[in-house]
This record gives sequence, C-alpha cells and structure tokens, in this order.
Amino acid sequence: QVQLVESGGGSVQAGGSLRLSCVASRYTDNNNYMGWFRQAPGKEHEGVAAIYTGSGGTYYADSVKGRFTISQDNAKNTLYLQMNNLKPEDTAMYYCAADLRGTRVLSPTSFRYWGQGTQVTVSS
Repeated sequence: QVQLVESGGGSVQAGGSLRLSCVASRYTDNNNYMGWFRQAPGKEHEGVAAIYTGSGGTYYADSVKGRFTISQDNAKNTLYLQMNNLKPEDTAMYYCAADLRGTRVLSPTSFRYWGQGTQVTVSS
C-alpha cells in the first residue's frame, strides 16, 4: 500500500506558475510510473503528465506540453509538477497517482494508488 499526499495548489492569475508536490509514504518501484491527473467540475479525469521512475522518461498531454514539467526526487519519494503560463482552463483538482497497472500512462484507469488531490484555480 502506498499513500500519496499532494500539496502546492492554490489560486493564481492567468500566466502565473505553481509547483505541485506529491509525497509517497514509501519508496515506489523504480521500474514503474507515476503521474499527475486532473478533474475539472463536470468533466472526466484527464491525464496531465507521467514519468517512468526508472529512466525519468516523461509523457505529457498535448494541452500542457511546453508549459508543465513533471519531475521526481527519489531520495525524498516526491513527485513534482511545475506548471507555468497557467490558463483558466487548467483550473481543476489535481491528483497524483502511482503504480501503473494498465498500458496507457495517461489513462486514469491505469493507476492503482491515488492521492486526495490539491485544487488549482486560475483566474483570467
């Protein structure tokens, strides 16, 4: 069992930046994936970014490419999401996920463990 705790959300104006953090309760498998997902009111969960914890290879949704960066600090069991040039459409609850069980790294149905989420609100 892995517990994930997100932090770093908040309210910013369009064009601003936030950095989300996700601390895992224990060391996660070095040959697996972790990811960030989001859900806006009335919408389905959306994959934002994922990282392969072994090599550090990254994956991004088209909507965030060039603006968001996923990274990890294995020594701290922590996953990050640096979000720059935020837009109002980025407003959502953001969730951290770990332990890929499916084949699609940006699919919310592929991950086993989830955090409780942190709210990001971007105003125009």
